[in-house]
Amino acid sequence: MNREQTNRIRYVLEEILPPALRDTKMYLFLAKRVWGEHITRLAEFRQNAPFLTPEEYETLYRDHPRVHDETDNSQGCIDKITQDIVGDTVCDVGCGTGALLLRVAEKRNDIKEMTGVDFVIEDAKALDRVNYVAARIEDLPFEDNAFDTVICTHVIEHILEYRVALAELRRIAKKRLIIVVPREREALYTFNPHFNFFPYKHALLRALHPIPENYECIDIGRDIYYREDY
Repeated sequence: MNREQTNRIRYVLEEILPPALRDTKMYLFLAKRVWGEHITRLAEFRQNAPFLTPEEYETLYRDHPRVHDETDNSQGCIDKITQDIVGDTVCDVGCGTGALLLRVAEKRNDIKEMTGVDFVIEDAKALDRVNYVAARIEDLPFEDNAFDTVICTHVIEHILEYRVALAELRRIAKKRLIIVVPREREALYTFNPHFNFFPYKHALLRALHPIPENYECIDIGRDIYYREDY
């Protein structure tokens, strides 16, 4: 499935189906028919978040099935990101398979160097102009202001200590930081290993405080697109 398809499903589950039904054993029973016992594992993962070891965290993500074809980003977000990149150097933190960088490379021949970062990079696509680095977002192995544009899509919602991660993203960004998160409501049983939920733009802005003078925060479908400039 692509992002647009799952967003339509998410709209029904999050906006139409009330919490009085979503958090019941009946919903869990139905969810298991689709996702198997992994749906229970995800619920326990969120409940035990403050006590997880790095090994338990990594194991869950290695075992978690990939829902989307190649990238979690919608076409609308990909187009906006590609348009908004500034400078010669770009870093995609939480790059996954590198699919977003591939899409950017197809449209932006002016970018000289692209770097993809994830704590698992074995599945990353080999691309010209792209280097991959295995690292955690909370401790990025780069100098201050290392990249003109830093991109981080569908990552912040997964990070327990997201303020540490945000500080690292801002530290390595020289000109522009782009963040995309799903516009999502929390529930007991969900199909994603998310710790943080942002149902509104102002919820994300609170999480990203302090906000610089030059920023943009908009809805793109069921995702929130945020950009700040330095």
